[in-house]
Amino acid sequence: MGRKVTLATCSLNQWALDFEGNLTRILKSIEIAKQRGAKYRLGPELEICGYGCADHFYESDTLLHCFQVLKSLLESPLTQDIICDVGMPVMHHNVRYNCRVIFLNKKILLIRPKMLLANYGNNREFRWFSPWSRPRYVEEYFLPRMIQDLTGQTTVPFGDGVLSTKDTCLGSEICAELWNPRSPHVDMGLDGIEIFTNSSASYHELRKADHRVNLIKSATTKSGGIYLFANQKGCDGDRLYYDGCAMIAINGDIVARGAQFSLEDVEVVTATLDLEDVRSYRGERLTKHHKPYTRIKTDFSLSDCDDRCLPTHQPVEWIFHTPEEEISLGPACWLWDYLRRSGQAGFLLPLSGGVDSSSTACIVYSMCVQICQAVKDGNSQVLEDVQRVVNDSSYRPEDPRELCGHLFTTCYMASENSSEDTCNRAKDLAAQIGCIYLMEITVKRWPQFRAKGGSARENLALQNVQARIRMILAYLFAQLCLWAQGKPGGLLVLGSANVDESLTGYFTKYDCSSADINPIGGVSKMDLKCFLQYCVKSFQLTALIGILDAPPTAELEPLTDGKVVQTDEADMGMTYSELSVIGRLRKISKCGPYSMFCKLIHSWKETFSPSQVATKVKHFFRMYSINRHKMTTVTPSYHAENYSPDDNRFDLRPFLYNTQWAWQFRCIDNEVSKNRNG
Repeated sequence: MGRKVTLATCSLNQWALDFEGNLTRILKSIEIAKQRGAKYRLGPELEICGYGCADHFYESDTLLHCFQVLKSLLESPLTQDIICDVGMPVMHHNVRYNCRVIFLNKKILLIRPKMLLANYGNNREFRWFSPWSRPRYVEEYFLPRMIQDLTGQTTVPFGDGVLSTKDTCLGSEICAELWNPRSPHVDMGLDGIEIFTNSSASYHELRKADHRVNLIKSATTKSGGIYLFANQKGCDGDRLYYDGCAMIAINGDIVARGAQFSLEDVEVVTATLDLEDVRSYRGERLTKHHKPYTRIKTDFSLSDCDDRCLPTHQPVEWIFHTPEEEISLGPACWLWDYLRRSGQAGFLLPLSGGVDSSSTACIVYSMCVQICQAVKDGNSQVLEDVQRVVNDSSYRPEDPRELCGHLFTTCYMASENSSEDTCNRAKDLAAQIGCIYLMEITVKRWPQFRAKGGSARENLALQNVQARIRMILAYLFAQLCLWAQGKPGGLLVLGSANVDESLTGYFTKYDCSSADINPIGGVSKMDLKCFLQYCVKSFQLTALIGILDAPPTAELEPLTDGKVVQTDEADMGMTYSELSVIGRLRKISKCGPYSMFCKLIHSWKETFSPSQVATKVKHFFRMYSINRHKMTTVTPSYHAENYSPDDNRFDLRPFLYNTQWAWQFRCIDNEVSKNRNG
C-alpha cells in the first residue's frame, strides 16, 4: 500500500573537534538505522564537529574539516539508499549558519539553516552564527570543489525548504526552534508537511525533561504529524552534559524513546508509523494554507509498496526520573566522559564526612554502578575504556565496590580541629562504597627531581607542590601582614602570569598565578620586556637591567653547580617570540592547526623547514589542549592583548579536548608529504 514509514533518530556522544570519532559514531548510527529498516536517519545538532566548539567555530579549519567529514559520509556505502540528515556549520555569502545537510545516494538534497538561535542560559549561538531570516525562501549554495567533484553538483538548495519524497513530505526544526512561540512546525503542519524533525544539542538541567517531552507531544497534538527528536549526549568538552532523550511522536503520543542518561556512545531509536494515521487525524482539523513552502522533490520513497503486514509502533508511557535520580545519573555520566577522555587513571577526593564531599563520593559510586551495568549489558566501548583507565586489558568490572577501589581514592585531611565523629563518618562511607581511603599517605620511596634520577611525573609533582605552597603563603601573608602591624584590613594578592604562559598552560594550576587580580595577564612576554626597558629609562630602575639579561625561569628544579638550568623556553619547547606569533594566529587570524601550519610554512620559511613547522604547530596545540582546563580558574586579568586566552568572557573554548588532534594533524602530515615530494 505504501503508507507505512520506518524512521530513525539518535543520540550520539559527540566530542567537540573530534572529527575522527564523530564520523565513526555517525556512521555507526546510520548502520544501525539501516539494519532496522529505516529509510531516513536524523542526527543531533552540529554533530559533525560537535556542538561545543565555541570560538573554534570562527576558524576556517572547522568548516574545512566538516566538509571533509561530509565527503567521507557521502562516499561511504553505509549512506546509500537512506536519507541522511546531518548537522554542521556552513558559510554562505560569507555568513556562518548552523545547518542541516540532507543527502541521499551521493547527492545533497537540501541545506537548511537554523532560523531561531539559542542565546539564553548557557547558549551563545549569536556569537558564532547568524539566523536565516527569510522564511520559506530557498536560494542556491555553491558547493566546495571537493564536494562538487564527488556529487557532480555545482549548487544545491539552501534555505527554509522542505523535502518531498514520492510518498510524504519532511520539514526540519533545529533545537531552540521547538521552544519558540513561532515554531516552524506550526506553519509546516498547515502546509501539509507530515514529518517534522528536530536536531538538538539540549543539555541537562534538573526537571527539564518533561518540558521537552510536553513540547513535542503538543507539536503533534495541535495539528497532527510525526515528530522526530535527536539530541547529543555526554560531555563534549565543557561544563554541560547533553542528556539524550531521542524520541518519536505521532499525533500527540510518544511511540519510541531513548534513554536520558546512558553510557552508550550511539543510541538509535526507530519507529514504524502509518502516514494514514496522520492524514486521518488532520482531516477534521486543518484548512488550506496559503503560504506554501518550497518543496525539494526527490525520487525516493520512505515506504514500501507491500507493507500491509508491517506492524506500527504504539504509544509508550514516559516515566520521568526524580530529581534525586537525575543527580545520581547525570553528573555520574559526565564524570565518566571526563575521566575516559582526559587520559587520567581515576579520581581523588578529600572526604570530610560532611554532606558535600559525601555527595561527590556517592556520584562517583553511581558512576561505577553504571559502568558495571553497561559492561554486563555488552557495551564493548565502556569495557575498552575502563580497561585503558585501569591499565589492565584483562580487567572486567562486575562489582561497583570493587571497581570503585580501582578508580576512586579518598583521603581524610585531619587537623587538630577535626573531630573523631567526622573521621569515622568518612571512614564508614569509604568502606561501604569500596574506595581507597587514606588517613595518611605512606610511600615506599620518596619522589626525586629529574636531575637526581626521578621520572617526569616525580619531577612535575615536586615542582607543583613548591608552586602551590607559594600561593598558600601569599594568601597567608596577605591576611596577616597588617594584623601583625596592628593595622586593620587585609591585602589584595596580585598575580603575575603573562598572556603567553596562560596560552600554553605553562604554570601550575592554583599556584602563585592564582591571585585576586592580575595586571599583566593580558600582556605578552615580549611586550613586558619592552616595558621593563622603558622603566629603566623613565624611572631609572637600573636593577631591571640584570633582570632583563637573565633567562626566564620558574626556578622549581634543583640548581647545578649553583647555576639555574631550568628555563621557560626550554620547558615550553618554543621561544616567547614564536609563541606570540602562534597566539595571534590562533585568536586573531582564527587559525586551527592546519591553517596555522599553512601560514607559518611561508612566514617561517627562512628559519624552519615544513616538517619543523609541523612539529612546532603540533607541539603547541598539544600543550594548549592539555592545559586549557587551567583557564577555567585563571585569575581575572587586565585585558590588554587581542590574542588573550581569557576564558571568562573573551576566548570561549572547550576545556576537555581530544589532544591527539588526529584528523587535523593528518591534514598537516599530508601537506608536509606534498612539500617533500614536490
